[in-house]
Amino acid sequence: MWHIPVLPRETLEGLALQPGATVVDATAGLGGHTGLLAQQLRAGTVIACDRDPESLEMCRQNTAEWAERIRYVHARFSELAEKLGAMGVLPVDGLVADLGVSRFQLTEPVRGFTLMGDGPLDMRMDRSSSGETAADIVNYSSEKDLADLIFKLGDERRSRRIARALVRARPIRSTRQLAEVIESVVPRTGKLAPGTQTFMALRRAVNEEAEELGALLEALPVLVRPGGRAAVISFMSIEDRMVKQAFQSLGREGRAVVVTRHVVAPAEEEVRSNPASRSAKLRILELL
Repeated sequence: MWHIPVLPRETLEGLALQPGATVVDATAGLGGHTGLLAQQLRAGTVIACDRDPESLEMCRQNTAEWAERIRYVHARFSELAEKLGAMGVLPVDGLVADLGVSRFQLTEPVRGFTLMGDGPLDMRMDRSSSGETAADIVNYSSEKDLADLIFKLGDERRSRRIARALVRARPIRSTRQLAEVIESVVPRTGKLAPGTQTFMALRRAVNEEAEELGALLEALPVLVRPGGRAAVISFMSIEDRMVKQAFQSLGREGRAVVVTRHVVAPAEEEVRSNPASRSAKLRILELL
């Protein structure tokens, strides 16, 4: 399985890397951007990082052709500074983070992310960790806490109705059961499956995605050298808003310059060839 990198030309041009640069792909996933960067940096180094060890192994396989220029690191955003420091490569010349969930995670039922198949209600990016699963949240949260979580992290306006149904249907053990309970109280009205936003909210909660993204954005002045650039690709408005506000804050503090005056979106040609890119938003920051 391979991942097509989103906004490839715009990302490479925006990072403006020199041939011998050291760059971090903070979300290596299946290796799309990692491979792209390794091909460009014939004399440089790509640090491929991911919190999901299974995806990182697939990245290693997919980018084996350029392995002599790639170092693979299992790390969450909040661990990057510590891990890179221990490797002796801090600060780096550039960093890219594609915040989208990988195709592997979304299509493998055993991971518990997808509504399209039946699997355990897991949703952990790192199944080797001992953190709580989506099943823990669904089955043990109070109805109010569950409704608040679905509303805040999934932007789901029917959260109270969904939470009430989930509490009544406990115990809920599988993704199919979860999707069916939601659909029983929120009928399908368009292309989007009724459980889509609830699944997204649970995934974001299980993996503390907002907290991890906040840690990455806060650490950028430590991770990237002065004159180096960071490129962040988001797919949800709530994440793009976090990136925009963090970049603007660093700019006001005189610690960085926002390179992208306006958000960069994929061209029509890219959306036609890779529909998954349609909601992508790229922002680039240069550290001072």
